[in-house]
Amino acid sequence: MPTIKLTTEKFKELVFDYTTEKEWKYKGTLPAIIDFYADWCGPCKMVAPVLEELSDEFEGDVFIYKIDTETEMELSAVFGIQSIPTFLFVPLEGLPMMQPGALPKKAYKQIIEEELLPKKTEE
Repeated sequence: MPTIKLTTEKFKELVFDYTTEKEWKYKGTLPAIIDFYADWCGPCKMVAPVLEELSDEFEGDVFIYKIDTETEMELSAVFGIQSIPTFLFVPLEGLPMMQPGALPKKAYKQIIEEELLPKKTEE
């Protein structure tokens, strides 16, 4: 499944409607990674294929969304995006975690496996 580009309206519908909710409440059915990027950003371009690979690897387990900070300035302001890329890691429960800067693929995999996917309880 390819990464999914979000507009402000789609973000409010699929992730979180900050205009009606005071407390964070994720609307999604799977954990998510949200990539705040811009087309002109070098590190953003470097990490884009990694996100596509992760989207395929974790299809059905994690949504990977992309938000263009040039066109979705309201969302960038709401989340206080200072530098790009910045990633928002959104678990199904609990608060999201923000991480500025591009990371290596193994770091994203580790975050997905350890922070976003529910822990498998060992019997």
